[in-house]
Amino acid sequence: MTATALNDLTLQQPALLLRHLNHIAGQWVPAASGARMDVLNPADQTVITQVPDSDAADARAAADAAQAAFAGWRATPARTRGQIVRRWHDLILQHQADLGRLISTEQGKPLAEGQGEVAYAASYVDWFASEASRITGDVIEPAVAGRRMLAVKEPVGVVAVITPWNFPAAMIARKIAPALAAGCTVVAKPAEDTPLTSLALVALAEAAGLPAGVLNIVCASRARTPAVVDVWLDDARVRKISFTGSTPVGQHLARRSADTLKKLSLELGGNAPFIVFDDADLDAAVTGLMASKFRNGGQTCVCPNRVYVQRGVMAAFAQRLSARVAALQVGPATEAASQIGPMINDRAVDKILRHIDDAVSRGATVLTGGQRLRTELGPHYIAPTVLADVSPQAVLCGEETFGPVVPLFAFDTEAEALALANDTPFGLAAYFYSQNPARIHRVSSALETGIVGINEGAVASEAAPFGGVKASGYGREGSIHGLDDYLHIKYLCQGGLN
Repeated sequence: MTATALNDLTLQQPALLLRHLNHIAGQWVPAASGARMDVLNPADQTVITQVPDSDAADARAAADAAQAAFAGWRATPARTRGQIVRRWHDLILQHQADLGRLISTEQGKPLAEGQGEVAYAASYVDWFASEASRITGDVIEPAVAGRRMLAVKEPVGVVAVITPWNFPAAMIARKIAPALAAGCTVVAKPAEDTPLTSLALVALAEAAGLPAGVLNIVCASRARTPAVVDVWLDDARVRKISFTGSTPVGQHLARRSADTLKKLSLELGGNAPFIVFDDADLDAAVTGLMASKFRNGGQTCVCPNRVYVQRGVMAAFAQRLSARVAALQVGPATEAASQIGPMINDRAVDKILRHIDDAVSRGATVLTGGQRLRTELGPHYIAPTVLADVSPQAVLCGEETFGPVVPLFAFDTEAEALALANDTPFGLAAYFYSQNPARIHRVSSALETGIVGINEGAVASEAAPFGGVKASGYGREGSIHGLDDYLHIKYLCQGGLN
């Protein structure tokens, strides 16, 4: 794909959606330094287009704009804020096909999944458009006569949003929508791999009537991202950071934000177990695993990373699963028939192959896949893979593979399965299949994760709280709890009312 390929996309309104500049204080502007960076095709790493490569000056300008806009946006009636956010939602859905194609082009997600992600992103915007007018407080019964006591909720202030590459629409929408609904203003930095979708969403927010300075976005390469984020970490006016990404980066943000005591929402690494008990519906379990594991080619934080199958049903489960996995269609993300697109970059491919090679070196058997697909498609395609007889010492037991690889581990007892599932510092998501009501109660209570899928592989919903425990972070996105991290509680005590 050449640098002009993006302009050749069949979009209904390319002038609206194809943005190549930062958005600060209501203006589309280049980086102050004039620097630009390439946005690469994930299939072959050729250049799609360029966007600004921002630095500290741009981050400061964005924070200045957000702070200047805060008082006015905070004072805007909640119903009005909700109406603007609702118009944003409507515009996202109006441009669903174009946004889906944009996601597939820069991220490598199959076209159907790209359009599905747009609908998923819009669902959060719709949800928080309604929640804007549902922010309530408490009237507290005073213990002393002549007093009135109230607890009211107010927006925290300027929010810094830092998003990953794997869901460039959904991640930014589910962070920005509650911030806007709560009355906060935003500075955002998308992942360097996938800035175009985020820029398009900001353009639609602007078209929806969002006032200048309320939502600002700057792009930056990996090399310059620390300089951008450090400005926001050091700026006391930035009162909250919402980040999705790796646990080491989340820990760094927590340490660096301590001096200004910012609120943090951290959705960090995962190492999700998927448990199949011998009383499970095996066909349903295979279908659930396919849905949860191979979404976005396995490049999601809630993908099952370790699949534990009770020994008595292992052979039957492995046979059914391998047949389904071998039938997956691998191909260019923008082709309708493709079910698995390219991995995001060289680092991702190297990690996946390292995990496969390590498991095989420790005695694992490749039931299907197991290699890079060396075709004219490009170097970043991995054959969907199932590994049997995987050693508990395999590297992939402790690291997220973030690719289309299913390792199978046998277990004998429920207690053993739970011990294996919980034997990780992470605690984002877990899944299990069983038809025993008592076991369902026991296992769901014992799993040390923030999300549990019970006989279900697709668990995400705008109406449900999304987040983890342990090294997977804290804070929740979505649901009626999703506004909490964007609000603080103020206690009002009025005397002299006798």
